[in-house]
Amino acid sequence: MKGARRTSQPAKRQANRTLRWRFVLGFWAVCGAVLVGRAVQLQVVEHDFLAHQGQIRNLRVEPVAAHRGVIRDREGRPLAVSTPVTTLWANPSEALEHPEQWARLGNNPIIDRDRFAKRIERHRNKEFIYLARGLAPEQAATVLDKGVPGIHKLTEYRRYYPAGEVTSHVVGFTNIDEQGQEGVELAFEDRLSGQPGRKKVVRDLLGRVIQDIEMIEPAAPGKDVTLSLDLRLQYLAYKELLAATRRFKAKGGSAVVLDVKTGEILAMVNQPAYNPNNRGNLDTASLRNRAVTDLFEPGSTMKPFTVAAAMEQDLVTPTTVINTHPGYLRVGAKTIRDHRDYGVIDVTTVLTKSSNVGTSKLALAMEPLVLPGYLERFGFGQPTGIAFPGESDGMLPLRSRWRDVERAALSYGYGVSVSALQLAQAYAIMANHGRKVPLSLRKVDTPPEGEQVIAPETADSLVRMLETVVSLEGTARRARIPGYQVAGKTGTVHKVTSRGYADDRYIGLFAGIAPASNPRIAAVVVIDDPRGDAYYGGLVAAPVFSSIVGGVLRTLHVPPDKTDGLIAGDLDGEGRS
Repeated sequence: MKGARRTSQPAKRQANRTLRWRFVLGFWAVCGAVLVGRAVQLQVVEHDFLAHQGQIRNLRVEPVAAHRGVIRDREGRPLAVSTPVTTLWANPSEALEHPEQWARLGNNPIIDRDRFAKRIERHRNKEFIYLARGLAPEQAATVLDKGVPGIHKLTEYRRYYPAGEVTSHVVGFTNIDEQGQEGVELAFEDRLSGQPGRKKVVRDLLGRVIQDIEMIEPAAPGKDVTLSLDLRLQYLAYKELLAATRRFKAKGGSAVVLDVKTGEILAMVNQPAYNPNNRGNLDTASLRNRAVTDLFEPGSTMKPFTVAAAMEQDLVTPTTVINTHPGYLRVGAKTIRDHRDYGVIDVTTVLTKSSNVGTSKLALAMEPLVLPGYLERFGFGQPTGIAFPGESDGMLPLRSRWRDVERAALSYGYGVSVSALQLAQAYAIMANHGRKVPLSLRKVDTPPEGEQVIAPETADSLVRMLETVVSLEGTARRARIPGYQVAGKTGTVHKVTSRGYADDRYIGLFAGIAPASNPRIAAVVVIDDPRGDAYYGGLVAAPVFSSIVGGVLRTLHVPPDKTDGLIAGDLDGEGRS
């Protein structure tokens, strides 16, 4: 009995040991099966979902900035360029996971802790907000080096204008997104602007890019634009106009220089100007390109076109005499006056002395619609075709019936409104032997054919007649240029206010051509509201023309056509138009 009991106990212990092993093995088998099942679920069943979740946490799609086209002058000098800058942005949902890290920003000069916290809380449901744009790399580094989760950077471009306010009215400027807002930047927006691209990148837990994965869509840079401007001539015109407006305490002014053969705008400046690189305290009145937007009555600068119409109608020649005695003319209820009684003079002297009576008689001798028709041929009352933002068409009345007083006033530049660019175009037509070519703000490689608007003989006669205006007997002696023959016309007009014509406010004008023997340049100078006794066009605008155009001719190496130089003489009291 005792032996049997000893035999059964070891067997029992063995059975228990076997059971325990089976339990352990079963347990591990179940655990293994669970792990295998979980692995299958993760790697097979939920693979796509988990892969997507991993990618959206580490793989990002970022924009690739497109480089905006460069604006250059005719010689390739940059007038507007885009430079790379750093923009800081944040993912609020990412930043909210680590609010304890925000203290690292402290009183950062770019974006401090308090400002950051407020913006994150305000936009907590967004995935992208701008923090600061257009920063220099060293400025952005003061924020990025703090390693605050949720703050990222991207490269953008900022527009820079090397010539500053010298070309501001022509070139214009862009906004912070590099979209054209004024001038050429706006006019050629479609050409200058590029198409941004997209790429995939991998970021680490701090949001830093550690690898570019794939270019989804490459950026397409904008195309360059080459203007007709010559930066050397632009600087020259800007300097002289600025000096004149300061000297005469004028409200503003404009100057336009054209190549009469190609129609290219070589220089176009205005006062007041602005600095497109620093628009913090910008006066909106300074934004206007007055040469194309502001209108004025051209006054006596219109008289050559009245003479042209009369000559084209075979009514007069340069030597035809006109009786201007006694120095005034009664037309309806209005009395038209000259500066003094010039008596019997020829048509050339009508321009030399700027006789209102003489041009009025020429206008009244023509059929009523003839003079307005010729003015329209010269481009008055129409856009110039340069498609500049805000360009004014001017105002040329086209009536079926004209009163005599209206025809007379039109002959000496009242009752019609023009821009400085329109007036310059009209004088360029005269200088180009009566041929009108389209104006251009872009460089012209092949001069256009244009259209003949008056006979070449008429145009050439007008240029010779206008040379007398710049002689010692004329009203524009200060427009003379040493070494060059100059032809042109002064103008002095009363400014129009809300109460009508002001008795003591004027616009001084000069429009001219040089060299007169073989015209290359046409230019117009406008001095708006000069203060003091000097307000006549021959006193305030003609000297600016001389300085600008003289410099232009020398810069362009145009050969002199005159060897006697200036004749000394008393210039006091000159300039009445």
